[in-house]
Amino acid sequence: MDVTPFFQSPEKSDAGLSALARGVVGSEILRIAGEIRAMQAKGQPVCNLTIGDFDPKYFPIPKELLDGTRAALAAGQTNYPPAEGILPLREAVVRLYERDLGLKYPVDSVVIGAGARPLLYGTYRTLVDPGEAAIYPVPTWNNNHYAYLSGARGIPVPVTAASNFFPTPDQLRPHLSSARLLILNSPLNPTGTVISRDALTAITELVVEENRRRERADGKPLYFVYDQVYWTLTFGRAEHHTPVEVVKESAPYVIFLDAISKAFCATGMRVGWGVMPPAIRRRMSDILGHVGAWAPKAEQVGVAALLDDPEAVRAHRTSLRRKLAERLEALYRGVMEMKQEGFPVDAIEPQGAIYLSARFDLFGRTVNGVSVRTNEDVRRLLLGAGLGVVPFQAFGLAGDTGWFRLSAGAVSMDDIAAAFPRLRALLDQAPAPASVVR
Repeated sequence: MDVTPFFQSPEKSDAGLSALARGVVGSEILRIAGEIRAMQAKGQPVCNLTIGDFDPKYFPIPKELLDGTRAALAAGQTNYPPAEGILPLREAVVRLYERDLGLKYPVDSVVIGAGARPLLYGTYRTLVDPGEAAIYPVPTWNNNHYAYLSGARGIPVPVTAASNFFPTPDQLRPHLSSARLLILNSPLNPTGTVISRDALTAITELVVEENRRRERADGKPLYFVYDQVYWTLTFGRAEHHTPVEVVKESAPYVIFLDAISKAFCATGMRVGWGVMPPAIRRRMSDILGHVGAWAPKAEQVGVAALLDDPEAVRAHRTSLRRKLAERLEALYRGVMEMKQEGFPVDAIEPQGAIYLSARFDLFGRTVNGVSVRTNEDVRRLLLGAGLGVVPFQAFGLAGDTGWFRLSAGAVSMDDIAAAFPRLRALLDQAPAPASVVR
């Protein structure tokens, strides 16, 4: 029986949906990725700098993780894991944080999830009632969507290159008294920038100060959600710091989010963890358990073994940082060479994560008959030249700034080298407006 004819009324497709479902905004990044796949299917060359992922041809997972997961599958570790995660992995996370970050937590503070994504959403659901406020800088990763899905009142704080794309204490101070969550991510997706120790200290001190005020007033705490999924990926002079390291009194209010996805090039294996006050962990485990947001048991077994092998972890980090730094430096160098030649481009020197922030200031120019007015105009021109990038609007930042995320995890050095002649040819066709001297 062919039921296809029943689904041919697109004008009625939303009629039976909830208000929540009708208001959900899909991923802009995935939409752009679909355009790139269509171009590649036609044989068109594209340097795909859009997806925050790794191509296993260039960035395989550690052999120890592969072997450990295979062994766990062969041993029959295919049933449900505990809602909070298997104990060996939770214990391994405790040892990892003490060994590498100098932070000693009880195992009851650790919850395992299917990557960091459900843990971030779970934090909203665990701590924020509808209408309560969550503060996050923009550009940001997914906080605007999770605020919507949880009924939180999102307070986006626009940030710029002037502050390394992190909020300043002065920007945050007016909002702290009414908020339940402050969410920061460092190294930052999408910008690839790293918060400085001084900036992090100043912000963390504000959180502690606000919580002392609330304790006197018998109010709900303000929690500091620190997404550090990229913390092992820093470059040059950049260093990763944590709120608890710089202000130890913040420990009761800090929630760490972390995962193997970026540290071990294992985005599809879906193993992440949160480290937080035990009382919060217990309730978050209940919520994640009801929706089945568990990491697969065999992968948990494999990750536990890997984290307890410091030499294997160190070897993988060294190799990964070297290959990423090579690609990010090539992108940065290519952009900056063009800037020195007078082209309307700019970039921020690589600091962390797998991203480069680059600016293409083509506004007011006419390129191939297209009058450039928006970031979307710029993105389409760049894609036409075989360069796939993501505008900062995909990360909640309003306005057309010319800033884009370039992701280096799924391209080769040859892909990058081949992209710049195409970019140069495009910009050669973008004469400056009369009021701009190149």
